[in-house]
Parts: sequence; structure tokens; C-alpha cells
Amino acid sequence: MDVNPNCCVPVTDETLSVREAQTLAGDFKALADPVRLRLLSLIASVPEGEVCACDLTEPLNRSQATISHHLSVLVKTGLITRDQRGKWAWFQVAPDRADFVRSVLVGPPVPSST
Repeated sequence: MDVNPNCCVPVTDETLSVREAQTLAGDFKALADPVRLRLLSLIASVPEGEVCACDLTEPLNRSQATISHHLSVLVKTGLITRDQRGKWAWFQVAPDRADFVRSVLVGPPVPSST
């Protein structure tokens, strides 16, 4: 019987620390909401690299208050940053989290439900 030499190769070199696990769990908890996941996707996909909160209500068909709440959660987790400019806030993917965001948003294809 042939044994696949890759069958028992560890996926990672080491286990997560308590702090890493807590951070990752917080990220996944924030991203478990479809509105927040779509917001992150919208912010990450703008060619300019940042987007005004005023431009996020229409694509998601949600109120400004709802969008603001979800954006606050994403800011709190550190996935995006907020820059206040007069009346409006501008958001972008946090530079130090860009690789994580990319891995989440460009992960394996999701099967269609058609």
C-alpha cells in the first residue's frame, strides 16, 4: 500500500498563542455578519484605496446609522481605519491587516446556490 508523503504534513509550523487566537476570534466574529463582510469587501475593492461612508449606504441598501454601526465594529477590530474629514468619515483597509483581509476576501471559491 502506497502512503501519501503529504498526508501527515502539518498545516502550520506552530500553534496560535492565546493572544493570536483571541485576535483571530475577534476578527472572525466581526466578519461573521454578512453586512460587515460586504462592507469590508466594498472598502477593499475601491481603486482609490479609501471610501467615504456616504457612499456605502446605497450599495448595501441600509441606513446611515446601520452602516455606521457596522463600520465601528470593523474599526474596533482593526481591520479598517477611519479618517474624519469634516462631516464625513473615510475608511480604508488597515495597512497592517491588508494581507489578512486579502486572504479572507480572495479565499477559496464559494459554491453557487443555483
